[in-house]
Amino acid sequence: RSARRGQHFQPRTAPAMAFSLRTPTTVPCQAVRLSSQAATRSGVSALAPKQAQKALSSKRLCVKAGANNESRYGSCWPGRVEVPLHIPKLGNGVTKKISLLGSTGSIGTQTLDICAEHPDKFEVVALSAGRNIELCAEQTAKFKPKMVSISHSEQLADFKALLKAKGVTNMPDILVGPEGMIEVARHADCEATVTGIVGCAGLYPTVAAIEAGKDICLANKETLIAAGPYIVPLLKKHGVKLLPADSEHSALFQCMQGLPEGGLRRLILTASGGAFRDFELEEMQFMAKNDPLALHAKATTHPNWDMGAKITCDSATLMNKALEVIEAHYLYGTSYDNIDVVIHPQSIVHSMVETADSSVLAQMGWPDMRLPILYTMSWPDRVMTSETTWPRLDFLKMGDLTFREPDTKKYPSLPMGYAAGRAGGTATAVFSAANEQAVAMFLDKKIGYFDIYKVIEDTCAAHMQELVLDPSLDDIVHFDQWARNYVAEKCVTADMAI
Repeated sequence: RSARRGQHFQPRTAPAMAFSLRTPTTVPCQAVRLSSQAATRSGVSALAPKQAQKALSSKRLCVKAGANNESRYGSCWPGRVEVPLHIPKLGNGVTKKISLLGSTGSIGTQTLDICAEHPDKFEVVALSAGRNIELCAEQTAKFKPKMVSISHSEQLADFKALLKAKGVTNMPDILVGPEGMIEVARHADCEATVTGIVGCAGLYPTVAAIEAGKDICLANKETLIAAGPYIVPLLKKHGVKLLPADSEHSALFQCMQGLPEGGLRRLILTASGGAFRDFELEEMQFMAKNDPLALHAKATTHPNWDMGAKITCDSATLMNKALEVIEAHYLYGTSYDNIDVVIHPQSIVHSMVETADSSVLAQMGWPDMRLPILYTMSWPDRVMTSETTWPRLDFLKMGDLTFREPDTKKYPSLPMGYAAGRAGGTATAVFSAANEQAVAMFLDKKIGYFDIYKVIEDTCAAHMQELVLDPSLDDIVHFDQWARNYVAEKCVTADMAI
C-alpha cells in the first residue's frame, strides 16, 4: 500500500516501543507493569500509593519488542459518527443545560460568549474557576448559575463579598477546591460538561461527569492523550458521548457524520507548520550552535497567530500534531497507519477524511476556536450565527491553499508520537508530560531547542521499563508527575542552558 500511494510518512514505520531517533532499535523484552486494579486481581492487595508502587514492581508482564497495543482500548466514535434522530432543535423553549469547568480561561470565556449570544439555546447551571475570582464574580452575576466553585478556600470570603457588591441576591451554592470542581462537573441539572481546565487537574471532574452520565464537550487534551486507555472504556460503560472542541478533531467529527460502516479509510490532520515551516533543518542547526537565543525567539513567534508561548513552541516543534494524532486515534479508532499529517500554512482546511472509495471530505472555515466549541454544545443541531460576530468564509478572499509533507527529520516529534501511541498504556501520558516540562525549561532558557526532543526521547525510553498497559486514573496521574520530575532531575544538565 505504501508503494502504491508513495506518500506514507516516516511515522508509519516507527517501532511501536522504540523512542530512539538516532538509533532506531528496540529493547529485547519490555517489562510492563500491571495497573493497580490488575495487580489486585493478581494477588497484590490494595496498598497506599508508595507501597503499591513498590509492590507492583514485582508483578510484570513481558511484551515483545515492536508490539502494537493500539487496538487494546477501543474508541469514542469507531470509524463513523452516527447522528441521533428526533432530537428537538435548540430554541423556542428548548435549551441545553451546561456545566463549565475553567470558566475564566480561554475556553471558558469563549464558551460563555456563546451562551451570552444564544441565551435561548444554552443555560449555564454550574461553573468552576481558578484564582480569578473577580472575573468569576462577573460571570456569576451575569449567568446566574446554581453552583459555583473556586479553587482556593482562602478566597471564599472575598468572592462572596464580590458577589454582594455586584448585586447578587440569590446566591448560588459555593464550593471550593477539587471537590467543588467534581460537583460542578456532575451537577444534577446539567446535560453536558465543558472541560476547559488545563492539565491532569481536569481528569477527576471529567471522570465524575462521565460516571454521572453527562456528555463531555472536550477541551482538555489530557483526557484522551494521557488518559485514553482509562477514559474510553469508561465512556462506553456509561453510554456517554464525548464531543471534541479542538478544531482539527471537530473537523474530522463533522466530516465523519453519515459515513456507513466501513466507510472510513484515512484521517488527515492539517498543521500550520509553525515558526520553522519555511526553514531548512541545517539553518536551524546553525542557529542552535551560533545564535541559540535567536532560535529561541523564533520558536516562540507564530507566523499566523499571537498565542501563548507554550502553544507557539508546540506548533514550532510540531508536537501539537503528534499529540493530536494520539487523540484522533482514541476518538475514532483509526489505526496509526491511517492517520496522516500535512502542512497547510493557510489554516483554512482544518482536517480531512478519506473514504473507502477515495473521496476526500474537508471541513473549512476561518480559524476560530469558537466554532468547534459551539458545535460540541449544540450537536447534533446547527446554530444560526451572526455574520457580524461569525465572519463567513469567502473563497475569493482566502487565496490559494497549499499542502506539503512534514519533514520528520526536522520534526522528530511526529515519529515519537506515533511510537508512544502504538505502545499504548501510560506511554502517551509520559510523552505529553515530558513535552510540557521540556518546553517549560526551554522557555526558561534552561535547555536549547533541539534538547526538547532529546529529553522527551530519553524520558519515554526510561518509562518503557515501567509501562502500565491498563492503567488506573491514579497510575496516569502518577506517571504524568514522574515524567515531569524525570525531565527536570535526570535529563537536564547545566551545559544545556542558553
